[in-house]
Amino acid sequence: MIKMTDFRIILASNSPRRKELLSGIDVEYEVRTLPDIDESFPASLPHEEVAEFLACKKADAYLSALKADELLITADTIVLLDGMILGKPADKDEAADMLRNLAGKRHRVITGVGMTTFGRQLRFSDTAYVTFGPLSDEEISYYVSRYNPLDKAGAYGVQEWIGYVAVEKIEGSYFNVMGLPIHKVYHALKQF
Repeated sequence: MIKMTDFRIILASNSPRRKELLSGIDVEYEVRTLPDIDESFPASLPHEEVAEFLACKKADAYLSALKADELLITADTIVLLDGMILGKPADKDEAADMLRNLAGKRHRVITGVGMTTFGRQLRFSDTAYVTFGPLSDEEISYYVSRYNPLDKAGAYGVQEWIGYVAVEKIEGSYFNVMGLPIHKVYHALKQF
């Protein structure tokens, strides 16, 4: 168990999954978010580095308001399929297209994390490989219409219906696929 005495933990995310995961390790934290953070990245950046780059870019947006006794946690998750990054879909049609592309294939989920204080930044990422079974158009339509895939990289939440019926195998951390490699966050918090 971690008892933070030097820092107040700030989670810079509205993601219910990240809140659930951070709460799961019994640390006290508050949520602080900023609107419209730029999530662009250089086209030349290797795909494997994008999530960590974006997590740290998000942290940069908070630096001017960060207090000396605060530890900021930022994160970003991407899905990589056949050399392409699948981010958050713009609409339900794009979400359905992403799920059609993922069906029957193996892809990577990479979550980058930045842990930032006034004078220090620790950055890391975690990768999991996820294998989807086949999905019919009817199943994809069902998921897209009943759940909210627009706020999720790759248009799916592994903890939702689609994860129950489509995910055949995960190599790596399930929690990383949910959006935060909480085992790594826990051990990094111990360093602070």
